[in-house]
Amino acid sequence: MNKTSVKTGKTLRVFGTILLLGAMPLLLGVTGCATGNRYEQSTGERIDDHGTSSRVKSALADDTQYKYGGVNVETFKGTVQLSGFVNSRDQKNRAADLAKQVASVREVVNNITVKESVN
Repeated sequence: MNKTSVKTGKTLRVFGTILLLGAMPLLLGVTGCATGNRYEQSTGERIDDHGTSSRVKSALADDTQYKYGGVNVETFKGTVQLSGFVNSRDQKNRAADLAKQVASVREVVNNITVKESVN
């Protein structure tokens, strides 16, 4: 074995170790983003919540009794927030009832405002 190949082998090992140590924060940072906490959604939670919002919007749109064009739906960690405007208290309550029946809904926060009728 000559001195050049031994030197090259050591250099490659040192370079590999430096590369590995340099990449560790990046790898840990990327995998750290996948977990959520109390205030942030994980990637999986974000996907689940998007699906829940879509199902709630669909349930509202399919309602034969009322139309919910002015209602917004947001979901965070299974809690659905309804906001916007409707014409009656019955319509507001029905929207919350429909949302509660949707799969994956843990809680409904009903912030819908009932428009006041001017007589």
